Amino acid sequence: MSKVKLMMSWDIQPGKEEEYFEFHVREFVPALERMGLALNEAWLTVYGEHQPRLTAEALINSLGSARTVLDSSDWQTLDNQLGDLVENFSYKVIPARTRWQM
Repeated sequence: MSKVKLMMSWDIQPGKEEEYFEFHVREFVPALERMGLALNEAWLTVYGEHQPRLTAEALINSLGSARTVLDSSDWQTLDNQLGDLVENFSYKVIPARTRWQM
């Protein structure tokens, strides 16, 4: 059983920064943890027009667990809530390595 990473990126909708950061701390991170994902790292891009503003990675125990999470109604609810605050949301599942990954 090999761990995988869920790599996510998005841009905060203009004018929704405060609402987004409140959601991130109070809803997003706890929801990921309830689903068995461990938020490992997150990056905020300050410069760069053509880069996502936020990138985050969450560790998951296995590819099967990742599929279960991504197919769940809890993930769909979280995705819908996030969609009200961000744009250009995308994610991918990749094999976990100990070094920095994109």
